[in-house]
Amino acid sequence: MKTKAMRDIIRAASVCAVLVAGSCASPAYNLSYAADPRVNHPISVEPDMRTLDVGFYPGAAGLSDNDALRFDRFARDYLESGNGALSVSVPQGVNSSEAIRYFGERLAALGVPRARILVGTRDDIGDGRVQLGFIGYAARTGKCGDWSANAAETYTNAPMPDLGCATQHNLAAMVADPRDLVEPRGLGESDATRRMTVMGKYEKGEITQADKNKVDKTNEQSGSSSLIK
Repeated sequence: MKTKAMRDIIRAASVCAVLVAGSCASPAYNLSYAADPRVNHPISVEPDMRTLDVGFYPGAAGLSDNDALRFDRFARDYLESGNGALSVSVPQGVNSSEAIRYFGERLAALGVPRARILVGTRDDIGDGRVQLGFIGYAARTGKCGDWSANAAETYTNAPMPDLGCATQHNLAAMVADPRDLVEPRGLGESDATRRMTVMGKYEKGEITQADKNKVDKTNEQSGSSSLIK
């Protein structure tokens, strides 16, 4: 009899222990987002069509002053972040050949390789302006403002869903060339003359760095301090 009573007491104590342990355990928390903001707010790099419309004036004028500034800026943008060809679409007409020559030469003078200048004519169904375009890349990320998580419940020490979103937006806006987020750029051409100069000094046991004594004094760093009495 005593043995049965003892077993009942032990069984009841075990059940109570399980209930107490369950009541002390942390409630389930559905961590549907990662701790890394780059995972929660990824930056996507997508093709971005960039266009420019300018008026063409036959003769020496070519472009108005305002259009000339916009045109040069557009060409620099292409050289920095363009991909593929730069297209020039000229309305058909008596001045189409002159316009094609003008824009082709102006782009080449600004440094655009001739092999990447694509010119052509189109039926003039608009205002007769010349259309230029190229494909660049744009970095984008999703909108911020996800306040779905309760910031008062911090027992898991998990980050809020919106953590890092603003930083990702700033990075996408500031990057010079979004393609750098996809893969690193290739190395540029080396300076053969400088390389031979450095190698020659190295083989002779001479110092390969620049001589500070020959540096312009205006570029040297200097400092002084004084005591205030």
